[in-house]
Amino acid sequence: MTQLTAASTPQPPDHLRWTPVCKLRDILPGGGVCALVGGRQVALFRVAGRLFALSNFDPFTRAQVLSRGLTGSYTLEGQVRYKVASPLLKHAFDLETGQCLSDPAVSVAVYTVRAEGGQVLIGDTWTGSAD
Repeated sequence: MTQLTAASTPQPPDHLRWTPVCKLRDILPGGGVCALVGGRQVALFRVAGRLFALSNFDPFTRAQVLSRGLTGSYTLEGQVRYKVASPLLKHAFDLETGQCLSDPAVSVAVYTVRAEGGQVLIGDTWTGSAD
């Protein structure tokens, strides 16, 4: 059985309000899905036994498509990291930070995410640029 962990390194604050968005089984390993959370589209990914949550908004095409992107990995300073490539213009975004790999001035919002009892939950705060 694969142990899923949240993508963010710092522990999320205890005061977060968590919103259930889907069942863990709804996200195939290596894939992504989209959920509407508080009026915003959130792209959820399950990669390498971890969960990641980003804005679904591709800032280059201004389309809500990142959940349909291809996931993969890359190495940064000897550390394996995970990314998603937008299905339209193929710009890649780090799944942990939301940073665009081809244009450091661009990033997408990153959400706090966790799995509990077979449910995927999103915290009520996010970091990064607004959609």
